[in-house]
Amino acid sequence: MEATPIHLLPLFAVLFALFRLCKLLLRRRDQCCFMLDYECYKATEDRKLDTELCANIILRNKNLGLEEYKFLLQTIVSSGIGEETYAPTNVIMGREERPLLSDALQEMDDILFDTLDKLFARTGINPADIDILVVNVSLLSTVPSLTSRIANRYRLKSDVKSFNLSGMGCSASVVAIDLVQHLFKSHKKAFAVVVSTESMGPNWYCGKERSMMLSNCLFRSGGCAMLLTNDRGMRHRAILKLKCMVRTHMGSDQEAYECCMQVEDELGYRGFRLTKGLKKAAAKALTKNLMVLLPKVLPFWDLIRCWYRGIASSAGLNLNKGIQHFCIHPGGRAVIEGVGKSLGLSEHDIEPARMALHRFGNTSAGGLWYVLGYMEAKKRLKKGDKILMISLGAGFKCNNCVWEVMRDLKDPNVWEDCIDSYPPKKQLNPFTEKYGWINDESVSFVRHYF
Repeated sequence: MEATPIHLLPLFAVLFALFRLCKLLLRRRDQCCFMLDYECYKATEDRKLDTELCANIILRNKNLGLEEYKFLLQTIVSSGIGEETYAPTNVIMGREERPLLSDALQEMDDILFDTLDKLFARTGINPADIDILVVNVSLLSTVPSLTSRIANRYRLKSDVKSFNLSGMGCSASVVAIDLVQHLFKSHKKAFAVVVSTESMGPNWYCGKERSMMLSNCLFRSGGCAMLLTNDRGMRHRAILKLKCMVRTHMGSDQEAYECCMQVEDELGYRGFRLTKGLKKAAAKALTKNLMVLLPKVLPFWDLIRCWYRGIASSAGLNLNKGIQHFCIHPGGRAVIEGVGKSLGLSEHDIEPARMALHRFGNTSAGGLWYVLGYMEAKKRLKKGDKILMISLGAGFKCNNCVWEVMRDLKDPNVWEDCIDSYPPKKQLNPFTEKYGWINDESVSFVRHYF
């Protein structure tokens, strides 16, 4: 056989490279992830935590002394949370110290089934068509699993791929979406449902350790259900398209690993401990994550400028060149302000997270979607806009992703009945009016976190 002329070898090399590139592009075309819709949970009016009820719940804890009472009330004053958040039924009814399994299951059923009923009704998708189901609840693991409760309620098909995630913390919904995105690679034209919430009722802390009492002041009932697909034929119905995702895990760092942890105190009360290492762990995880994420979303010349000035310097960052909206996990006032300051964001940028915290509290993994709902209710989200979701969670993890808005979003959502009153004109926290007195020891501790 006659040998290939030497001068044709470069041509063959170019053709081979183009062939490989085409294969890669075609493969990536099949790896799309569209969000068709989402539904956030809003509890009934009889579960609202107004000023008076919050104080009563605190005063019910007979393990606390005067200083602990003052600390808790001052923490609420400084938290950035308003009077319209929701608590689990067993807490409202005064059964927080001895919750029953039935309380936990009823709390989950309320959130899971309410959001899924509305999601299926809004999208017109038949539950029997769902191929993938992911539920994430960090602090509750039941037998049968929560995914089985959903499969039983909606008569899902026998070959549905179900996954029950626990212990993943406040960033679990992004982890769940990442799982769905990977499953889409081997399941063509599939529908996936993700439900993100938290079990608050059985995990209400009844002890007196301050680092564990903080969770009672921040965490509230809430959750979200999302419907996703990789069917390009559904592109015209999608509201968002996933552009990229980066997950960062700091579990090998002992201080970061221990900064958010479920433990028992010396009296045997179980709760969620937040240590002084939380801020440091969050800053480190966010920095590592953005070093990978930013090159995927910022224009080339902005990346060059960041590299020249130093990517860790906020002066070198101008995220608005590649991103129009910032969906920050509403974990607490300090979290929102810290992320905003480190990224050089404006008050307009962090307003959705502030307002989600004020109206719904920290709803754990569901929190991001209340922030997104605020942006939509304010009619900020326009076709082609990019949204950066920033989530932080126990472990310690930072999971961030970027979405592209597929059409102007203005559908009614969980904010519909109150969006015109936000941001509130009256900036004074209602708790301040009744419990705004100062205690030096309390303020010193509170300021470290809030």
